[in-house]
Amino acid sequence: MAFMMRFALALALTAATAGAASAQPAATDAKWPDRPLRFIVPLPAGAAADTVARMIGQRLSVRLGQPVIIENRAGASGSIGTDAVAKAAPDGYTLGLATSTTHITAPILNPKLPYDPVKDFAPVAIVGISPYVLVINPNLPAKNVAELIALAKAKPKTLSYSSVGNASQAHLSGELFSHMAGVTLNHIPYKSSTQAVIDLTEGRIDMQFGILGTSLALVRGGKLRALATTTEQRTEDLPDVPTMAEAGLPGFEASLVFAVVLPAATPAPIVTLLNREISDIMAAPEVKRALAAQAIYATSSTPAELGARIRKEIELWSGLAKKAGIRAE
Repeated sequence: MAFMMRFALALALTAATAGAASAQPAATDAKWPDRPLRFIVPLPAGAAADTVARMIGQRLSVRLGQPVIIENRAGASGSIGTDAVAKAAPDGYTLGLATSTTHITAPILNPKLPYDPVKDFAPVAIVGISPYVLVINPNLPAKNVAELIALAKAKPKTLSYSSVGNASQAHLSGELFSHMAGVTLNHIPYKSSTQAVIDLTEGRIDMQFGILGTSLALVRGGKLRALATTTEQRTEDLPDVPTMAEAGLPGFEASLVFAVVLPAATPAPIVTLLNREISDIMAAPEVKRALAAQAIYATSSTPAELGARIRKEIELWSGLAKKAGIRAE
């Protein structure tokens, strides 16, 4: 299959570039790929994004017949590595692992970001989604979202929620909840997600929109109470916990999204081939199982769907941040 797709790509590239006098050799080489690819991960080794990238990279290497080298470039909340992808040659030999942080919340925090999350990238595919879950300290007298909202309205500005920083996804989710529920909560930003969870379990914080992977064990152990998940459908790990829409806030959705991108202007045939190969990888049962073990749900999309999602979420969250007065610290 990989050979046939490379053969089809060769024909497409040849047709697309026939007669071009100044074509870039690497981008229009019918033998693509004829050398190793690099896959830039803007987070440290061992992070969830790194796990996703390595799972894709190993299998993509077999399919393309060339090594796919994982390159971790952490720093500045992922902006350093993401900028390296944006400025790489658009020849198909540099891929990037994008997340909601690098392409959605980073622009909110840093208006002088060195890259444009839309214009500087060619979207390839969404590859994974990790839901958030609204969790509360079990001592809080609320068994569901409706009761939590009633409690917040009865005691304005007294309930607190934590996040891992200003304009983080957890912070924005809390603001969206406040806006949609018509309540006022106290946001407590933490530098350490570990300390935030400790304070939540010990009752110093009332609630949190926590990433499912870190919240699941605490929910199952009875140290936290899960009231709702933030995806459109219920999660496999918490099948009895309603979605925010089912709990009374239709339209509420917030997830950590993992995606693959390329530098802008990468030839369309390469984008198409990589989309097909990566989509096949994410559909493999063993990949789904491995990622599900970390509460990441493998998925896929077209390049157009990924591009549309990025634009939609930038509009949603930046608009919310502006209304809430959220700025860089």
